[in-house]
Amino acid sequence: MTANLEQLRRCHFAVDLGAARTRVYVKGSGLVVDQPSVAAMNTRNGALIAVGEFAEKMTGRTPDYIRVVRPVSGGTVVDIEMAQRMLRQLLGDRLRRSLRRRPRLRAAACTPHDADPLAQRATIETLVGLGARRVELVDTLIAAAVGCGLPVEQPEATMIMVCGAAATQVAVLSLGSIVTAQRIPVGGEAVDHAIVQHLRHAHALMLPSQSVRPLQLALSGNGLTAHGPESTEIHGRDVATGLARSVRVDTAAVRDAIQTPLTAVLDGIGRVLRECPPDLVADLADRGIMMVGGSALLPGLDQMLREATGVPVHIAERPDVCAVQGLGEMLEGRIEPLVLDPLSA
Repeated sequence: MTANLEQLRRCHFAVDLGAARTRVYVKGSGLVVDQPSVAAMNTRNGALIAVGEFAEKMTGRTPDYIRVVRPVSGGTVVDIEMAQRMLRQLLGDRLRRSLRRRPRLRAAACTPHDADPLAQRATIETLVGLGARRVELVDTLIAAAVGCGLPVEQPEATMIMVCGAAATQVAVLSLGSIVTAQRIPVGGEAVDHAIVQHLRHAHALMLPSQSVRPLQLALSGNGLTAHGPESTEIHGRDVATGLARSVRVDTAAVRDAIQTPLTAVLDGIGRVLRECPPDLVADLADRGIMMVGGSALLPGLDQMLREATGVPVHIAERPDVCAVQGLGEMLEGRIEPLVLDPLSA
């Protein structure tokens, strides 16, 4: 990160293209876009109908000629042209004209840890299509750590856990770099899918794909902990008859259903700690793990991690926007690199 700070200060805007939401930070203006990464298009003429929140509401409610797409999957752009069109609409004509007036427009973007060159190239091409002459890529783990205020430039261990919609990334940072990291292909969507499948098999109940957030319905109160409510009422559609039906679901059974995806996350944390030098692990015993990302707000997840690892677990103040806020801190020049003076003879 230290080598790129000077280049990042020259950037004019930053983009966090997530599987769930897209966020844009403009230098001097702050966070200007925070919308779902969804677009709706007319398949007859190729016209873009809606983007963001309105397009997300259209999911599962459209006629045959309207298709709702997600151009970003797992933090990687899978449809460059649609991602560019979506970003143009989210930014708006006025803001795009303002950015294009900048000489040699520069942009910064988050990329998942260990993203392959093709994924990085797709992100770069998406922003070049918006007029950027140069694009700086920053690891999501470092950007999120900066955004939640961790002292990443200091010679001490900080552990960050980015809980995304499609993947979970865990890393130990020191001296502005990643010491060891793991990317687990399990996120909030996998937990939601586990709950939906449990309700389908155990209660023959189908939940709407987007209009109902199954995770928040099934896990209220203390959520994953045993101190939560014993049961909760769920509304959906009967698999056999297709009619609307309500069932009362035992939350203990729901907790058991989502243990499989969450066990994979715990295994990833264990691998990171095993690969970390002992001196840094000793620092983590006091400082603990900082959770960021939209799925960090999963009820009871922090308590479950605390019991499994034996170290303190904290949730950032605004976990969903930490990555783009970290990019913004770098763009504004608020992060000072650690200067190591050479030893004098």
